[in-house]
Amino acid sequence: MSTLNLRDYGPLAVLAGIWEGNKGDDIAPDDNRGTENNKYRERLTLEPIGVVDNHEQRLMGLRYSTMAWRLGEDNSFHEEVGYWLWDAKNKQVMRCFIVPRGVSVIAGGTVEPDAKTFSLTADLGSPTYGICSNKFLDTEFKTVKYDLTVTVHSPNSFSYDEDTQLLMKGRKEVFHHTDKHVLTRVKSF
Repeated sequence: MSTLNLRDYGPLAVLAGIWEGNKGDDIAPDDNRGTENNKYRERLTLEPIGVVDNHEQRLMGLRYSTMAWRLGEDNSFHEEVGYWLWDAKNKQVMRCFIVPRGVSVIAGGTVEPDAKTFSLTADLGSPTYGICSNKFLDTEFKTVKYDLTVTVHSPNSFSYDEDTQLLMKGRKEVFHHTDKHVLTRVKSF
């Protein structure tokens, strides 16, 4: 792999690294389809992979994985793997990920190269920035929208505010499954 220049990653450049936090706030469906609030700790790795040539499109990629644990517990309750991508020509940031519950998301948005705050979205049924679920989740906990806002506070701190909107069997209103966290850099790449 060639030498990586993080400046080529636009707004994602500052995110390259390993991040941790222990004050996350997760509002989620409980076992009885009510609401639970989980405080959690998290470890997030965003590793530069360099140029991803997609014919005429040139992307810069960060491979990522994250794990979350409820405070005081040893077993994780959430995991994701995927990619963050930057398309400088079209000023698009994309987050492509899957969780082991059987949901995949490609969220995206238009972002300026030097942005310190940016938002991504995905909608059920969209042919571009969309959501796909397994049959059980599609019937019982259908994800209809995903919104994410990232705010960079300093080179060593950023936060995210995530809203996964669900149509749950037995409920008329949309359930807002939200996650918020401030992460601190523990290693640079």
